[in-house]
Amino acid sequence: MITKEYIKKTLSGSKNELSKLIKNQRDTSTLHFILDNLGRLPSDFDGDCFVELTRHHNDKIRLLAVKNIGKLSNDKYLSLLDKISANDDNTMVRREAISSIGRMRSVKAIPILLKKTSDPDPKVILQVIRALLVFKNNTQVREELEKLKNHPNEIISSVIEKELSTFRKSKSLEPKHIESPELLKNLAVKGDVLSILKYVQDDSIHLTFTSPPYYNARDYSIYQSYKEYLDFLNVVFKEVLRITKEGRFFILNTSPIIIPRVSRQHSSRRYPIPFDIHPYLIKMGWEFIDDIIWVKPEASAKNRNAGFLQHRKPLGYKPNAVTEYIMVYRKKTHKLLDWNIRQYDCKTVKESKVTGKYESSNVWYIDPTFDKTHTAVFPLELCNRIIQYYSYKGDLVFDPFGGSGTFGKSAVNLGRYFFVTEISDKYFDLIKDNLSQKTLFFSEKEPRFINLDGFKNMLNIKY
Repeated sequence: MITKEYIKKTLSGSKNELSKLIKNQRDTSTLHFILDNLGRLPSDFDGDCFVELTRHHNDKIRLLAVKNIGKLSNDKYLSLLDKISANDDNTMVRREAISSIGRMRSVKAIPILLKKTSDPDPKVILQVIRALLVFKNNTQVREELEKLKNHPNEIISSVIEKELSTFRKSKSLEPKHIESPELLKNLAVKGDVLSILKYVQDDSIHLTFTSPPYYNARDYSIYQSYKEYLDFLNVVFKEVLRITKEGRFFILNTSPIIIPRVSRQHSSRRYPIPFDIHPYLIKMGWEFIDDIIWVKPEASAKNRNAGFLQHRKPLGYKPNAVTEYIMVYRKKTHKLLDWNIRQYDCKTVKESKVTGKYESSNVWYIDPTFDKTHTAVFPLELCNRIIQYYSYKGDLVFDPFGGSGTFGKSAVNLGRYFFVTEISDKYFDLIKDNLSQKTLFFSEKEPRFINLDGFKNMLNIKY
């Protein structure tokens, strides 16, 4: 019986014996076991035992044979790997052939790899890019990589943009990621959000969470058309993108809404706001991360079943809407999340950790909150989760449609700073009431409530 120990012992002793065993092995499962457990191969290992196996009827055997050839770093196999990467009928084997060429790190591989940049399989090209980046100081290689910035596959173009920008960028130009403008901390401003945001500097905010006004479904949001509504949100969220720090999150709570029918001779209209606004967000520079479904008790939803309950006729079914979407986006960046996390000191990271039970799925069961003044109030529990999962203590968090101020209240309770804007006099008074109340959670920044003129005056004095 062939074991891992036997393979290891034979490799360190009689390598020719193992090579012969591979050549003569006819049992596919045993052959797979040997190839999968060869580990690191000595430079003088006879790799010719793998050549015939690259034509084996079993895809997995061919893949492992190609992988082990790559471990040898022997130029004589480049031509073979080139042919396999072009002709094998299994895409995984083709990709592994490119990977093996790359592992050889031989300048003789450059012409082969450059030829593969036009391969129809995007994953093959991604393997080619990884292999070519070893030689990115080579002028010809850099010129070919630059061309891939315009590749139709978004992952390829993104990888190239990241790698080449990293090559050019100086580390001394990194922004102070954890800092935010002192003047914005624990500040509520009354006025049109776009008029306010144009005075906010770039890269100020760590997290934005908001629920925009519904399209003509409430008394506080009247638009001439659905397109005008979407265009308005598009402009607002572009500004949010500008003021958001690199790689940080924007979280949007929306749901499809129904505009009641004009009369019994007309149908009601249902507008899929989350799905219609999504393309705008992607185009402007947000990267989609997650969709979270907020589920409310059915008793809290408007009853749409009355007619169907009576007649039970197909085509007349209308479910009660008990869900809303929490769409999670991240400001597009080439940096990984680890980079964002490393900007904080150990004390802040430790104090910001999410302790105890947390929601592990993307379905959140949270009861809605009802208020006699505001008809669509964020539940405090919802705000708490968003702030805890997507920000650190001391961060500046923002809600452009402040509503009742629940998000700001949650921020203070959780050791963050809030910045909110709200255009309605009635709701701004509600924000004042909610955020002026003393809590057990001390903040050295007392909440401030000003209008747009006061905001501009403050900036003119301080900046």
